[in-house]
Amino acid sequence: MNQGKPRTRRYAGIGAALAAVVTAAATALSVFLTAAPGASAAALTEVASFGANPGGLRMYLYVPDRVESRPGVLVAMHGCNGWAPGFHQGTEFASLADRYGFIVIYPQANKSANGMSNCFDVWSNEALRHGGGSDPVSIVSMTNYVLQRYNGDPERVFATGFSSGAMETNNLLATYPDVFKAGAPFAGVPYGCLGPAGCADKAPQQWGDLVRNAYPGYTGPRPRVMAWHGTADSVLPYTMLQEEVDQWTNVHGLSQTLTSTDSPQSGWTRRVFGSGQVEAYTISGAGHDLPHPGMAAYAIRFFGLDGGSSTTTPTPPTAGQIKGVGSGRCLDVPGAATADGTAVQLWDCNGQNNQQWTATSAGEIRVYGNKCLDAAGTGNGAGIQIYSCWGGANQKWRTNSDGTITGVQSGLCLDAVGQGTANGTRLQLYSCWGGANQKWTWTR
Repeated sequence: MNQGKPRTRRYAGIGAALAAVVTAAATALSVFLTAAPGASAAALTEVASFGANPGGLRMYLYVPDRVESRPGVLVAMHGCNGWAPGFHQGTEFASLADRYGFIVIYPQANKSANGMSNCFDVWSNEALRHGGGSDPVSIVSMTNYVLQRYNGDPERVFATGFSSGAMETNNLLATYPDVFKAGAPFAGVPYGCLGPAGCADKAPQQWGDLVRNAYPGYTGPRPRVMAWHGTADSVLPYTMLQEEVDQWTNVHGLSQTLTSTDSPQSGWTRRVFGSGQVEAYTISGAGHDLPHPGMAAYAIRFFGLDGGSSTTTPTPPTAGQIKGVGSGRCLDVPGAATADGTAVQLWDCNGQNNQQWTATSAGEIRVYGNKCLDAAGTGNGAGIQIYSCWGGANQKWRTNSDGTITGVQSGLCLDAVGQGTANGTRLQLYSCWGGANQKWTWTR
């Protein structure tokens, strides 16, 4: 189903609109955005020197007591009129870091825009291009500092933020796709919206061209995007969500036609494009006050930061068959094939070698001793196959106490396609929703 977007309003003057409503918004958001540091921020540390800092930003760092040996890194950014310690206290990213062992960077902005203070720069020529300077270069310096000092995983670096922080999230994804692997902007606008191009309604190709021109010559993979917006946002119009969708689907070369849509929670509508490269969350009735409780966990799962922690991963049996709760059938390699790329299926449990899987301490699930359960992508619908083990994040899995098996790279669940139960049903990655086709038991 293709959901068209409204084309009746134009937002070239969105900066003036922001200034007009900031006084009213500041009162409503003061607790969330400008909370003074308190006892719960005691573990938050300011890093005085972290490298090149053309934006003149301050760096606050949260390292949980039990950090992974090779942790992921999340950059979490406050909105205008906000403070890094307040964003640390008022959101759930730190508590999720405690649970899963990743590290959170909270940059502190200091720019002024449209009568507001402490905004991240997303409008200057320096900020809008790779290597240009200003706040993006400062934030990349912070990221590199953490990667080097804490043996961070450069393949698991992500950005998120609210309002101005959401705008900077999109800005970082556009200007540094070689650094940031995915982002979750909460109540933002597309990349380039506050620059010379303006926020007027554009075709997807025009939005996409802005991103491509941010880093000319870049040919590597583009970051995945999970964008959130409330329908009652009086500061940044809800239609900005569709502009973000238009931009990033075009960047990824995706159709504007939905792959799927669902409602993960009451009042939430999730739209998925492609194989999950772009997701858009509409929050019915929500104003300019995201993320609400529970939303950060969805972003962390989208990033794949909720797996791989030795302190939270239940230990599965060392070997055996993996049986689907919904089907009663086993994870099976068709015809006992050994070729890389062979798709995995459900089949009557028979105890043969092609149904004998071994969980390793590295998070792999092996068959035949040298072939790994392998995800052929990172989004909804990505196929599951066997492939020679090589240590990639797409070959790492987390077996959970609720019976689900989630990909460490994607955060998505091992899923029987179409809730199928018959012999020959293929397996895929899909957003975890609690269905019996996503529940598994290990049997010997």
